[in-house]
Amino acid sequence: MTHIKRAVVDSTQVDSELIKALDKAGIAYDIDDKVATTPYYRDGKRNLVVTAKKGETLDTCATISDKYICCNVKVLKSISNCPYDCSYCFLQNYLNDGNTKVIGDDQALIDEVKEACGNEPQRIFRIGTWELGDSLALEQETGQAGRLIKAFRDIDNAVLELKTKSAIVDPILSCDHRQKTVVSWSLNAQHIVDTQEHKTARLQERLEALKKVTDAGFLVGLHLDPMIYYDGWETGYESLVKQMISATHKDQIAWISLGSLRFNPEMKHKIQANFPASSITYTEMILGDDGKMRYPKPLRMKMYRHILSLLCSELGIDDLSPQRNIDAPLFYFCMERWDVWDSLLGASPASIYELDYLFARSLQHRFFHHLPVPKQAFYTPKAEKPGW
Repeated sequence: MTHIKRAVVDSTQVDSELIKALDKAGIAYDIDDKVATTPYYRDGKRNLVVTAKKGETLDTCATISDKYICCNVKVLKSISNCPYDCSYCFLQNYLNDGNTKVIGDDQALIDEVKEACGNEPQRIFRIGTWELGDSLALEQETGQAGRLIKAFRDIDNAVLELKTKSAIVDPILSCDHRQKTVVSWSLNAQHIVDTQEHKTARLQERLEALKKVTDAGFLVGLHLDPMIYYDGWETGYESLVKQMISATHKDQIAWISLGSLRFNPEMKHKIQANFPASSITYTEMILGDDGKMRYPKPLRMKMYRHILSLLCSELGIDDLSPQRNIDAPLFYFCMERWDVWDSLLGASPASIYELDYLFARSLQHRFFHHLPVPKQAFYTPKAEKPGW
């Protein structure tokens, strides 16, 4: 069953591969170069607008902050909006146009990626398509992920990350990926999936999809983010960790991230208006240095410590620090303070650029032996280097 109710295509995109995918999926479309914006993000979730690429689409993740450690991942803005309806989703407070927009010109996207990677051949780039939408939710309608997998296969120093809350993996299982694509899931405790992650694949469906891509040889990523506090959270997240690790193979896990619920102060009112049955805004939160609301540090530390212990047990390792354990799946906190890293892992990256380097070092050591061993200097901007 398609998520799309109405499709509109820019006249410049009628010969694109994406349009062939729409035809194959049996989705009718109109050709219109002037599609009206949809002010409310929910109203456009089932409207698919195929657009031309306009300007640069490759950027650094928007959550980057000098107050918290960010992983410096790059994002390819190939899609905007999402058919799912999670109570904590920042898109409800971000999008100016609620239409679900997908860039039809894959080659223009790929050319931009190739240019960026070619300009810095000494670096390994991690590039995700998930910042403004779900990487796989519309794969049956657009086929875009499959075409990107094929393209990234031949970009030596780039890795594609497809992050999803869907179970839509069948269209990509036969792709010749050569482990240059990390298929990752945003995962949460069963209670949170059931009460906050509306219209998404259920937890068991995601875990079954995780097993499928593992069996197809893909690298995988596991994102426990955002962790959300509720009565019984310890048991719920313990069950999640055990299930997700058993659904894949440790040697194919590229990375695991952990983060807690956070949002801009003004989004609290959006959540309460859009999701009146949700209780996620009831727990005490404080304003962080980056201007976002978070749980107080003692609660975050308690939740993280619980997950770290479970991960070590299920993975059969005793150290998750990416600085010390180069043989394990790379573990990182998403948008956390240096002191949290230090307290829970015994060390923290000195900067976002060092964490970016640690990703590259892990990828080369564990998966891409044919690439040169990364040098940290190539991951530090000139302005950050002594003497510049």
